[in-house]
Amino acid sequence: MNKLSLLVFPTVALALAACGGGGSSMEDEHPNSVSKASCGANDKVETALQGQVPAALRASGFKGNNCNLELAGQVKGDGASWQTARFQNCLYHDTAAATANRTNLGTVVVDVSNASQPRATAYLTTTSMLDPWESLKVNERRQLLAAVHAVNGGLQASGAGGGGPQLDLYDVSANCAQPQLLSVTPVGTGTDGGAKAPVPEGQTLIGHEGDFAPDGLTYWGSDIAHSLYYAIDITNTTKPKLLGTYLNTFGRVHGLSISDDGNRAYFTSIGAGNPDPSVNPSNGLIIADVSDIQSRKANPQVRVLGTLFWKDGATAQHTIPVKIGGKAYIIHVDEAGSGGNNPTGWTNACNANLPAWPFARIIDVSNEAAPKVVTKLMLEMHDPANCSKVIPDLAGLTGFTYGSHYCSVDDKTNATTLACGYFNSGIRVFDIRDVLRPKEIAYYNPAGTTTPSPGSNHLIALLGNQWRAGGPDWCSAQVHLDKAKGELWTSCQDNGFLALKFTNGAWPLR
Repeated sequence: MNKLSLLVFPTVALALAACGGGGSSMEDEHPNSVSKASCGANDKVETALQGQVPAALRASGFKGNNCNLELAGQVKGDGASWQTARFQNCLYHDTAAATANRTNLGTVVVDVSNASQPRATAYLTTTSMLDPWESLKVNERRQLLAAVHAVNGGLQASGAGGGGPQLDLYDVSANCAQPQLLSVTPVGTGTDGGAKAPVPEGQTLIGHEGDFAPDGLTYWGSDIAHSLYYAIDITNTTKPKLLGTYLNTFGRVHGLSISDDGNRAYFTSIGAGNPDPSVNPSNGLIIADVSDIQSRKANPQVRVLGTLFWKDGATAQHTIPVKIGGKAYIIHVDEAGSGGNNPTGWTNACNANLPAWPFARIIDVSNEAAPKVVTKLMLEMHDPANCSKVIPDLAGLTGFTYGSHYCSVDDKTNATTLACGYFNSGIRVFDIRDVLRPKEIAYYNPAGTTTPSPGSNHLIALLGNQWRAGGPDWCSAQVHLDKAKGELWTSCQDNGFLALKFTNGAWPLR
């Protein structure tokens, strides 16, 4: 258990699942891979396993693959980072904090009114926007862009290269291509009329991930260093203040989402990969009642209603609440495989007949006390039977290689399509109308770059300098589907912003 879990934090009282707050379950089923996409005659299709970039292609300089998706437009600039957000015809993407050889710093604003001619129109350089990590989000209802201070992911101590307690808010209502700053506010200090963050004396909240409640009145951040989720009242966008926090005693914190009515939180719990069958997993999903936060009760309580943990994945990344065929599900995405993000972990997972790289899964939450995984969106390269074919691709690499990071759906109220960034496997698009039999319908894996992109985390020392000339990119950011245009917008870290066009009638689904 993390030392921080032993501290008593009074800002929000916690009712644990094991103490009457809800059910808890484990998920260990072995999945099957999703079916391959049927591609067009002019597509440059994968020649190896589904999702694989073989060692030989890496060594010769990967030229990319595509199936039913083609490049419409690109803004490479200095590269990109972990996250994107969209409002109307604008796409916002972050860049890494590293400043060497940079043309521009901060969050990039891209005007995509014409997908074939996208253009950068502004660079946001306030405190949090210099490196929002995974916290960059838009709220459609209130037309706001937000991020918390997450430089280097808050993985280092505040004031020592890590993040801090600031929340940056921008108004994008008048002109999305020129966001207008509303406020940069340190929250959790206790001096602004809000709650004081329950962190050790002399420390502050540190940003990493985050998301809005759908009504746009609350922004939830995650502090991975202190294992805290924290809720910020942004009713007054010029005076945000901390409402309360939730300490995850199961594991560390990462991404989250909030139900449409604001009363449920779908938290992720980071657990380390450990194929040892004697070790109980802590990686997975936490369903919590956050209605006290939503209704602004004094001394708000967060009550855990149900949990679901599994051993065939690690480093839980984020969640998406959706309805498919009228039924409630959570799409949950991991960031690491069963043994963690390192060569020893890959080998251990393979030896235990578990997937070594992460993927998205669909969870039935119709019974909140007993959520259940119904589908795992694995590619052929995830299958432990293929480990001997895949591990040689990754010689000399560690950390993020194959596997999932961020996903999106076409419509949360009636989801038919899931699009994900799968790191070295590129952008993958799935038909999820039949949740028991999802199928891949398209993919786009951009060509490797021959010169480094200084705004990419693929290059930075903090993550081990994983960029290789000609090697596959890190496609790690949120993917945005536009049904009316038949387009997909996202960023990959070396290639920057990408506008992709669906071809061969593959999407929208009919």
